[in-house]
Amino acid sequence: MSHGTEVELTGGLLSSWQQRNRDATIPHVIAELRKAGNLENLRRLADPSIGPYRGRYPFLDTDLYKTLEGLAYEAGRAPGAREFFDEVAGLLEQAQAEDGYLNSYFQDPDQPKQPWSDLGWGHELYNLGHLIQAAVAAKRRLDDDRLLTVARKFADLVVRRYGEHGEEVVDGHPEVEMALVELYRETGDEDYLTQARLFVDRRGQGKLKHTIFPGEYFQDHMPFRELPSVTGHAVRMAYLAAGATDVYLETGDATLLAALERLWDDMVATKLYLTGGLGSRHSDEAIGDRYELPSERAYAETCAAIATMQWAWRMFVATGKASYLDVYETVLYNAYAVGLSADGTAFFYDNPLQRRPDHEQRSGAEDGGELLRRAWFGCPCCPPNIVRWMSELQDHVAIARDNILYIGVYADARITAGDLALTVSTDYPWDGEITLKIEKASGEERAIALRIPGWASDATLARPGPGSLPVTSMSAGMDGAPVVGDDGWVVVRGSFVPGDIVRLTLPMAPRAHGSHPYLDATRGAIAVARGPLVYCVEQQDVDAPVDDLLVTPSAVSTAIARERDDHLVLELTAGVAAAPAPELYPVITEQTQQSAVREVPVTLSPYFLWGNRQALAMRVWLRTEREGS
Repeated sequence: MSHGTEVELTGGLLSSWQQRNRDATIPHVIAELRKAGNLENLRRLADPSIGPYRGRYPFLDTDLYKTLEGLAYEAGRAPGAREFFDEVAGLLEQAQAEDGYLNSYFQDPDQPKQPWSDLGWGHELYNLGHLIQAAVAAKRRLDDDRLLTVARKFADLVVRRYGEHGEEVVDGHPEVEMALVELYRETGDEDYLTQARLFVDRRGQGKLKHTIFPGEYFQDHMPFRELPSVTGHAVRMAYLAAGATDVYLETGDATLLAALERLWDDMVATKLYLTGGLGSRHSDEAIGDRYELPSERAYAETCAAIATMQWAWRMFVATGKASYLDVYETVLYNAYAVGLSADGTAFFYDNPLQRRPDHEQRSGAEDGGELLRRAWFGCPCCPPNIVRWMSELQDHVAIARDNILYIGVYADARITAGDLALTVSTDYPWDGEITLKIEKASGEERAIALRIPGWASDATLARPGPGSLPVTSMSAGMDGAPVVGDDGWVVVRGSFVPGDIVRLTLPMAPRAHGSHPYLDATRGAIAVARGPLVYCVEQQDVDAPVDDLLVTPSAVSTAIARERDDHLVLELTAGVAAAPAPELYPVITEQTQQSAVREVPVTLSPYFLWGNRQALAMRVWLRTEREGS
């Protein structure tokens, strides 16, 4: 969904992430896919003597598809990217069955299960979804239609089997819905849009056999429009919602939008972690009850972070509301970014907000090995997902609609929307000053809408220097006047000419966050944020156990931001509590006030950078002087 804009990230944090993706993550993922046998699984369909199917799961082809989607953006820039793309594309062409079916697990000659025999767990339509997304990206970015031909042949098979006149089924893992809508956008074939709509409408109608987990896990216990709250497997839920939003965008079905807005609002109000992570249960990778958000047991799968961003972006496109991008940004800089190591070659599967000193369980419930991020997983869905999303960050910066250019995510960038082109210069998210310079304009009146994040109080807009922007109307004052945006936007209107400048300043004072009183896990605790970044304390950065630190809102408000390496840390003074009584459940007779026995300097790091050193304790939520409040 380009929405009439072309964006190139030219510098700053997001651009550096993309460069790391090209230089380190993509080569690493390609090597791991080769090592894991994903390519051999395809080759053995023609030559069974190669060896048995490698891996446990029927969806391992998607790890190739997600990687190919990312490579469509990076071919020619990442080492070995184009060669790997061509190799896998050729294997897929050879492996596809005559009728269009494609799945190396079910096509394997030694596999007793038959295609389409286990829609609950077979992931065949989920596989198709990721294949379509890779194919559309390859066509748009490389003008290479090999994968598109393969994907359409598979999609046409699905339409014949499960379309309006076929068997009424759904897949156990939603994802194909948004892919089918995108295939419709690319080809104009309405059968694909109809199929996406059918898959959304059939959910909760008794069309899927539930095994191992109940219907809630699959979002299949009641019709989508009747869901009272986001529920079940977190990735499935967010992918389904993103697909339903795409269906709304193309059909205008108001009943879908009403359900989507209600589900989103409830999720943000009761089920989303401060970091934007979604999913609080390890047992079924699921979203918990309202306010069930434990820190040390947060699952918050990296794939769920990506799915939440996909849903958030689509809701923004559907409604124009900046609040969806507030969540998108929170997820981007926290729940998503933490999933990748600083060197780009190791990954978190789940993303807790606390690590206790004696914690031993490995990420992704792997057996043995690294205590923190890992090079690969037995279920390696997250690493290729990180690759593709990192490659596409520029697609989620700005859109043009109704003669307004909306800039929703701030980064050094060149943005072109028709006859309007501009550059964005900023050190965001470390600094809140954003400068726009017009590079090309027709002279006709245009409008630029700038997002004012929900955390940004006292934002200002200015036009520095002689000959800068001749503003004719806008929704806020200029020259340092406070900004009061409409739905989170401030709109600058004018007859732009090259050289015009607009400067938005978003103050970034450190903030102390509390939590809702129903959120038992963090009741009375404080978390620290600055701008869109959530901060944490790692044991390496304080001379006292992190569990004994006592932090006050006033200490947070006076914290000092200092540069360390290529990022900003926060420095403050915290109290250290006396050693607690040994009883696990002591008898109390009145509210206790926990006093500090000494003070220590504390350095807080961005949450997304934790876990790149020795595996020690970490906390996002810190104790306060008043216990149990």
